Amino acid sequence: MRPGSVPPAPVLSTGRYRFDRRSDTWWWSPEMFTLHGLPPGSPQPDAESCLRHHLADDRSRVVRALSAACSSGRAFVLESRIVGADGSHRTVLLTGEPRVDPATGAMAVEGTCIDLTGCRAPGSDAERIQALQTEVQQLKAAMASRAAIEQAKGVLMLLTNCGDEVAFQLLAHISSHTHRKVRDVATVITESAAGRSRLPDDVRAIIRDACPPSQPLR
Repeated sequence: MRPGSVPPAPVLSTGRYRFDRRSDTWWWSPEMFTLHGLPPGSPQPDAESCLRHHLADDRSRVVRALSAACSSGRAFVLESRIVGADGSHRTVLLTGEPRVDPATGAMAVEGTCIDLTGCRAPGSDAERIQALQTEVQQLKAAMASRAAIEQAKGVLMLLTNCGDEVAFQLLAHISSHTHRKVRDVATVITESAAGRSRLPDDVRAIIRDACPPSQPLR
């Protein structure tokens, strides 16, 4: 590999399965047997042997997910840990998609088992959970900012009789000239429009200049 080049992404090993509720039988693809440390062509498993490969702490979640898929037609995606017949330990991502008979309800569950063992992010489980929580909070903040900006654009469109693009440019102009973030400008505009606060004087002056004479500003 050349210096500075990006390492190739690991190839994910994926098996497929099907659980038939009516006959209480399972089918595994050859890749499923390999993931579970068994030679392809081994006898198809039963429910007990399927679950036995999952660690005890994860087994109940798998059972609940399969039960919900069969009883209420609810698809699932969950992470689990399995121990192969050859002693190997793998972290896998299980997906399940109910196959529903309109007359009798969910009669089968089909899905995949994806080996994540070589794809885990560095660090402890606690660090990965903290990183995920931080990412979720950042996403929520970004979504809230976008909502405020869209609302403020709507207010400006009403006040100035402009279109969507001009309203955003006006927000950016206010941001630049008042040394506020666009998100903060949007917030003070929407708060003022809702009657919860008064526009700061510098923001008010710029919007007043852009408004037709007949449009009042609070």
